[in-house]
Amino acid sequence: MKAHTKETQATMTPQKSLEYLKEGNARFQNNLKANRNLLEQVNDTSDGQFPFATILSCIDSRVSAELVFDQGLGDIFSIRIAGNFVNPDILGSMEFACKLAGTKLVVVLGHTACGAVKGACDDAKLGNLTGMLAKIKPAVDAITEPKDPSIRNSKNMEFVDNVSAKNVLLTIDNIRKDSPVLAEMESNGEIKIVGAMYDINNGEVVFYE
Repeated sequence: MKAHTKETQATMTPQKSLEYLKEGNARFQNNLKANRNLLEQVNDTSDGQFPFATILSCIDSRVSAELVFDQGLGDIFSIRIAGNFVNPDILGSMEFACKLAGTKLVVVLGHTACGAVKGACDDAKLGNLTGMLAKIKPAVDAITEPKDPSIRNSKNMEFVDNVSAKNVLLTIDNIRKDSPVLAEMESNGEIKIVGAMYDINNGEVVFYE
């Protein structure tokens, strides 16, 4: 499989880009890989890059977007931060990726058993981590069940995963609210913004469409 060119990127639509990622995750789950020569892709992308998707995911070592979607060099912009939330710098990166570099899809990818979400659920405090986890707290507060404070913590994995899923949706809301550039592109049908959850137990990505 060749690296994307300006011409192949131009043929990608938001929906086609989403299907590419779904097909890649299916290959990953079945321990298959597209036939790529990565060194050839290094050469092919040396004069420019033409990715079709931008993926915001967690820094978790088990959730590499390139691997779980079976993508090669030059295929995706990968933005990673613990808890997969957005801030002005990340939004600026997304705006560059979509408006200037031509990607057609933005994916916010959360995952099960997320350590950052666990920390937010437990109200963990440690240096700069304290302020970072505060950005995930709205998702914790948005999950109203269970009401018993004694089980609203990282030991309750169902609660943790519900918070992770909610955090993905709130992050998408923040992208649309805080980036008029991306909101307008989505409104015009130039891009699609979707959420997804990765299951660390089986490698499956479930998209929210």
